[in-house]
Amino acid sequence: SMPSTGSGGDIDEETPFLRSNDVSQKPTPLPKAQFLIVLSVWLAESIVSNSISPYLNQLVRELPIVGGDGRKVGYYTGIIVALHYTLEVTTAIHWNRLSDHIGRRPVVLSCLMGTIISIIVFGLSRSFWAIVLSRCLHGAVKGNIGTVRSMVAELTDETNVARGFSLTPVTWALGYVIGSFVGGILSKPQDRWPHIFSHQFWADYPYFLPCLVAASYSCISFIIVAMYLKEAPLPKTGSGISQGEPGRIPDALPKDEDMLLPLSSILTRPVVISAASLAVITLFNTVADALIPLIWSTSIEFGGLGLVPASIGLLMSAYGCLSGIFQYALFPSLIRRYGPRNVFLSGVVGCAVIYVIFPLENLALQHGPKTAVWLMIALQLLSFCISEMGYSTCATYLYLSSAAPNKRSLGATNGFAQTVSSAQLVIGPAGADWLFAFSVTNNVLGGYLVYIVLLAFACIGPCVAAQLPRHTWRHDRT
Repeated sequence: SMPSTGSGGDIDEETPFLRSNDVSQKPTPLPKAQFLIVLSVWLAESIVSNSISPYLNQLVRELPIVGGDGRKVGYYTGIIVALHYTLEVTTAIHWNRLSDHIGRRPVVLSCLMGTIISIIVFGLSRSFWAIVLSRCLHGAVKGNIGTVRSMVAELTDETNVARGFSLTPVTWALGYVIGSFVGGILSKPQDRWPHIFSHQFWADYPYFLPCLVAASYSCISFIIVAMYLKEAPLPKTGSGISQGEPGRIPDALPKDEDMLLPLSSILTRPVVISAASLAVITLFNTVADALIPLIWSTSIEFGGLGLVPASIGLLMSAYGCLSGIFQYALFPSLIRRYGPRNVFLSGVVGCAVIYVIFPLENLALQHGPKTAVWLMIALQLLSFCISEMGYSTCATYLYLSSAAPNKRSLGATNGFAQTVSSAQLVIGPAGADWLFAFSVTNNVLGGYLVYIVLLAFACIGPCVAAQLPRHTWRHDRT
């Protein structure tokens, strides 16, 4: 049953905004045209974000700042990634709060234009600090992540919200596959197609072509949004909000859907708990995302699998396809049958399974048949798909959207959550990579210290899940 939230902790069922699916109700058809436009923005962000991954390390390795020392590549790529997410942390909530004031459409268009400029600048960068500047610009205009989630919530109701949110990870997975393919195949085109790309420009800027292709799709999305996206009318701003006791997180707020609340009043207990759950699953998931290619590529003697980049890329592409199909086909039914709290908890368990399998893979490779190793890799990727249900906007964002004090506060609520979760992206991957290197280099607990620490952190997940209602904040039947 749901933990007690104190007076007013659960918003009563007379406010039907974004309740969980009722199996007795026939789902409302999604507004297909507007939904596809919104998803086109999500796809654009995914393609741009994932298109640089295949060649980023190689690009940094070729920079003068590295001086030909391949051991320094991870250090400089870590700086690039950390600064990128730091800018996202500091700007996301402002973009999403702005969308509550002026509407979603102008924010989406502004962020798309910023994304286009950033990826073009990235492709034309020939120095480390130029790359840093372009990635910081992209981090500063990633307001569309939270804004799109707000729009999905606005386009759905209690009967189809699970289906609506299940489409966002499917779309992101599609962008993952397209972006990875574009970045991997189209980088250094002069080496692959010297007769077509014979101009000196392609020798000077060998990574511009994948950036241009990624930017081109963002341009298409920009045009579609500008021409066809319908902006929901902005309600009049309300006033007279009671702030309550200083320093105390209120349990609930006025339910006037037309009221534009100050940011400090949006941090209700449901919003804070939902954002905390997102932060936890984000940390677990990004750690797994960072460790999988690192450990798979590490030599067997140092606890890895010794896989070549081509094999890793093929496996991750297969994962992207599997994840999209998995979430679209299974997520809505799992939400209806088990509730978002259990789906969120399954994502935590999925991450723990990923951590456990890492040392087992290495042991099997040294002492067992190779078939066992491939079965473990398959189980690891399946667990990664399960973890995505708790992370990729699904169960956790159902909580966030239902925790918003009113519809006018959706942008600020999602922006606050994006800020909190993005902070985990700054510290999670770098911390996991460092801990793995420290464990292996110093042979701490046989090199297994990293997994013990990660499993200990995974125990936080069930504690957070215990604070969540079984269904959503506005429709808990328990």
